[in-house]
Amino acid sequence: MPLIPEEPQIHESAQGPRATAAAGRPASTPRPVPGPRSAASPRPGRPGPGPAAPAPHPGAGQSPAKRPENRSDQRSTPQLQLIPAPVDGALDAAEEALDLLLESGRAPGEILVLTTGDPHPWAAHELSFGEAAYWAQQDTGDDVFFADASAVERATARPVVIVAVNGGDEDTAARTLPSAMARAGALLVVCGDAERVTALLGAGAGV
Repeated sequence: MPLIPEEPQIHESAQGPRATAAAGRPASTPRPVPGPRSAASPRPGRPGPGPAAPAPHPGAGQSPAKRPENRSDQRSTPQLQLIPAPVDGALDAAEEALDLLLESGRAPGEILVLTTGDPHPWAAHELSFGEAAYWAQQDTGDDVFFADASAVERATARPVVIVAVNGGDEDTAARTLPSAMARAGALLVVCGDAERVTALLGAGAGV
């Protein structure tokens, strides 16, 4: 009687590299939650959302035309995450948030980092070559861009904006947070003193 070969056992696949990297990383600050990607900026190498739309309700031929407006209204308000940090540790917290977002799959060109106090070392270094060359790198959009909060009005919108409240006067910080919110397409991460940031966000919302 011929022997029937045994069926191969199915082994569970090992966890991917992202899980390994995340497990070995010290959790010194809360992990930022990546925001939803907008249809205008799909992840590199992946197509954007398909054109398929939900089927219209019977007898309501006008309703599908109204739905895209509601979706755009919802997408205009980014998610907000506050990472508590002292003034002298806000920039370090912002850099860690940046690293975690890049690990989660965010493209560098999708992220803008603003500082309310001392500028980020990268920004200070690049500005030493002249403002024209510095701002040209923002227009290229290939990498993370670091800017001082005083120049937030010149910064272009990106899907993710990180604000390090690492000093500066109250007026600067109060102006920066609403402007950063307006430039964040999907996610705004604010690193700083929790009570101060909450008060500033409340004041900005009331203006």
